[in-house]
Amino acid sequence: MKKNTKKVLGILAISMLLVTGCGKVPKLENGQDAVITLKGENISIDTLYKEMKDRYALMVLLDLMDEKILNQKYEDTDDIKKTVDSQMKLMVAQYGQGSEAKLLQQTYEIWGIDNMDDLRDFLKLQQKKSLAMEDYAKNSVTEEEIQKFYDETIFGDMTVRHILIEPDVASDATDAEKTTAEEEALKTANEVISKLKNGEKFEDLAKEYSDDETNKEDGGLLPKFSHGDYEEEFEKASKELEVGKYTTTPVKTSYGYHIIYKEAQDEKPELKIVEDDIREELGENKLNDDPTIQVTALEELRKEFELEIHDDRLKKQYETYLKNLKEQLKENE
Repeated sequence: MKKNTKKVLGILAISMLLVTGCGKVPKLENGQDAVITLKGENISIDTLYKEMKDRYALMVLLDLMDEKILNQKYEDTDDIKKTVDSQMKLMVAQYGQGSEAKLLQQTYEIWGIDNMDDLRDFLKLQQKKSLAMEDYAKNSVTEEEIQKFYDETIFGDMTVRHILIEPDVASDATDAEKTTAEEEALKTANEVISKLKNGEKFEDLAKEYSDDETNKEDGGLLPKFSHGDYEEEFEKASKELEVGKYTTTPVKTSYGYHIIYKEAQDEKPELKIVEDDIREELGENKLNDDPTIQVTALEELRKEFELEIHDDRLKKQYETYLKNLKEQLKENE
């Protein structure tokens, strides 16, 4: 439970104790119960409740409703439990320096959480919120988007060879040294391409020049791969090659410069075989591209559970809260 929620519920409990647990409660002239009496000024329980409602009620209600909805929607699966266990161990090690007590000092300051059971419940709820966002994003993917992605991006598995030329640069190199190393690597890659054009064998050049130690002795042969297995630049260059051809300009990735030779390519899989994977990837893209999904996903889930706010003032606060939060997330993008 969040810190503000705990604080407000604590205040509510104290106010109820003042009203019901201390013997006879003074009555004000208007007949309301007094929370406190002062010389020349009194505060009633109704006044206290109204102030608390205006300041805190919406956030408390959001926490309470989301907890109930998410726990109904998503069970405590083994995957969630394992993820939470890993998170807690990591938090104890990193933020608590191996001590649960030290960790709880920090979680209390941030979230109002002062014991490990409540921390576990809080982390479980965050996992379920993530699941709700992922499900919403995937379900928002249209059939047209899936078809377009399939037509433009999906390809049959490919088998390629490559020669990797890495810039020879130390971790503490200056910008000037990095630039020089990049230029030297590009120069070498172009020299390899010249040798290929002069008829030298790709496999022999891979053994001589490639910096990829995992496959250079196999002539640069890579395992068969499909969409998403390698960096976009490498994938795109490989896809555009004809079988039996090599790239005539070096292909730049985060590893360095590649010369790629296309050995073979399988038939493109049918849409029905890859549709779920496409939906998953497009859903992830939506999550990354649209920061408001984290708000909209929970908003729509509340509608699914037939949320109705019967208090007009709270209803207006809720609508304003959603609008402002989405605008803020867009601005911070």
